[in-house]
Amino acid sequence: MRFPAAILAVAVLCPASYTQSNQGKAAEIHAHTINAEAALRSADQGRAEREFRAVVALDPSNSEARMNLGVIAFAKGECSVAADELRAALSARPSLTRAQALLGICEKRLGDPAAKRDLEKSFAGLDDPKLRVQVGMELVGLFYGEGRPDRAVPIMQKLVEIAPEDPDTLFTAQRLYQELADDTLNKLALIAPTSARMQQAIAERLINAGDLPGAIQHYRQALELNTQLPGVHYELAEALLESNRSDVPTQTAALEEIDKAERTDGDSANVESLLGEVALLQNQLPQAHTHYSEAFRLNPDSAEARLGLGYVLLMLDQPREARKYLQMAVQSDPLNSGAHYRLALADRKLGLEQEARKEAHLTDEIRRAKDNVGALYQQMHQQTRPENGPDPGP
Repeated sequence: MRFPAAILAVAVLCPASYTQSNQGKAAEIHAHTINAEAALRSADQGRAEREFRAVVALDPSNSEARMNLGVIAFAKGECSVAADELRAALSARPSLTRAQALLGICEKRLGDPAAKRDLEKSFAGLDDPKLRVQVGMELVGLFYGEGRPDRAVPIMQKLVEIAPEDPDTLFTAQRLYQELADDTLNKLALIAPTSARMQQAIAERLINAGDLPGAIQHYRQALELNTQLPGVHYELAEALLESNRSDVPTQTAALEEIDKAERTDGDSANVESLLGEVALLQNQLPQAHTHYSEAFRLNPDSAEARLGLGYVLLMLDQPREARKYLQMAVQSDPLNSGAHYRLALADRKLGLEQEARKEAHLTDEIRRAKDNVGALYQQMHQQTRPENGPDPGP
């Protein structure tokens, strides 16, 4: 059967016409996208929004344009508009983690229960640290508001890793941890108010408050109730030394508690470091070297073992070997002024004047910063604990 020529013409021409139409539409979309991106670079959000709206008019499922419209609306605080655009972007392209993160934030502000799902799902996959912190803080706020601080803790720990110097993150972390600590202490006080663990908890609170005599008293009460209570002999030995390092009877009492700690809990890097500290206080350098070396063997990552071993080697006039351990001590505890001070001494003995000046400067900076922190704690009627290890000197 033969078809009329006119029909054949239509059959041939329509696909070409359709293709040309598509090409023209794609070119128009591309032009609007280029204009929008230029507007964003020049911070002209109004123009960028108009260009992206033109793209959406031509291609309603364009995920890039929808995403950008959502971001622009979010920046203007228009969460309802932003949520619609971000949902459209995710509908076209579910892998847009950033869109899901912003959607979760908007949903939280709008009181939408879907917020938790979108925030949790996006938090793990975000590459942008700043946005990830924001999403994490929103999640912490949700769990905190639900009375589930336990769910907030792992998120908070990750946020502190991502933003260790962000004041908002640090403030929220300390408030969360303090509330959990207070809650558990209250439960302990209700369930076992006369227990050895309660006495230990009171002692630890008094240590943080700077009341060493009170802490020692409660540690002793805990041991009267349970002589084998794990960790208490060691903590009591620490408190005794901190109360009066230069007093020989106090050092002897601390050694007795360390011996009991070894029998109760076994040997450890902490125990060996404390024995090394007592040996240093008694000017027994070979014994101190033995104890700190054993502490380092038991735990090479121990800041106390690294610092103590470096200090003893410095006293034994082995600055090159000492410097190796002191550098490790600074790496493990960058804010320990004693570690920087001793490293400066080692550098000076080795003729490394530039390095010595740098470490001496850091020592002064850290001490000034800690003095400021101490003043803040005094305002709160608290006191910071001194650093572990022997007095670093002037």
